[in-house]
Amino acid sequence: MKPVRTLAAALGEGSLVLDGGLSDQLRAQGCDLSDDLWSARLLADAPQQIEAAHAAYVRAGAQVLITASYQATYEGFAHRGIGRDRASELLADSVTLARRAGAEAAREIWVAASVGPYGAMLADGSEYRGRYGLSVRELERFHRPRIETLAAARPDVLALETVPDTDEAQALLGAAEGCGVPVWLSYTIAGDRTRAGQPLSEAFALAAGVDGVIAVGVNCCDPSDADDAVALAATITAKPVVVYPNTGEKWDAQARRWAGEGRPVPSPFSPDRLRTWQSTGARLLGGCCRVGPARITELAAALEAERGAR
Repeated sequence: MKPVRTLAAALGEGSLVLDGGLSDQLRAQGCDLSDDLWSARLLADAPQQIEAAHAAYVRAGAQVLITASYQATYEGFAHRGIGRDRASELLADSVTLARRAGAEAAREIWVAASVGPYGAMLADGSEYRGRYGLSVRELERFHRPRIETLAAARPDVLALETVPDTDEAQALLGAAEGCGVPVWLSYTIAGDRTRAGQPLSEAFALAAGVDGVIAVGVNCCDPSDADDAVALAATITAKPVVVYPNTGEKWDAQARRWAGEGRPVPSPFSPDRLRTWQSTGARLLGGCCRVGPARITELAAALEAERGAR
């Protein structure tokens, strides 16, 4: 069902469930994600698989779907021989596919257009390091065309996600300014710092006075690191907090796999952790890599039980 409220208005009324790792469900559907474009390749080659993956998260209880545009860039598509006009169509399709997957749901489903970091385009794990050797202005030039195209497709929000350092955060916020779509800003972190080593207090402060930012937080990080980060983001920005960690496992960029693959997936959503996140300001809660629909069902049930207990 298409939303009747803005996402910001919904966050003012309570918590919402994000989806989990899109790539995890795509792999479960038998998709090959070994290409440098990762899940974005399927926008061109198998869009029905992306829609099916989004639909699996809707069935699991997700209320916000994040599009398959994380690794979709004009430069990345160009390396595959896809021209600019076709790349623009594919970026817009990422929003359409998510919107279509939620259309028949009996509840409101919001669509967040993913804007991944520069390092995602490099496909070498550098989104977990940051500091690419580019200036803020150069990063802003890189991000702006994709942001403009995604904004024109009218998602409910832009997810500026997995941001490894403050330079890229500044660039993303600058590129999104005036695009007509609200954003959330989400860092990937290690301990109490960005992946590039800056204090989170400084990182969150960048968004504190930006009206277009409707949520600030962390994703693709160890769940234990998210515990303190949620409270810090709320305190510094006075905005709703978004939190969607991975399972705490490590990414092997050379092998292009998570270290825990092949073993049972640990849950990042203990009841105590969820209560802590909510009590300190989390309003958008979900999972990132290695968190599939079963875990989102678990999260949705836990949040519903919390609502019922109040």
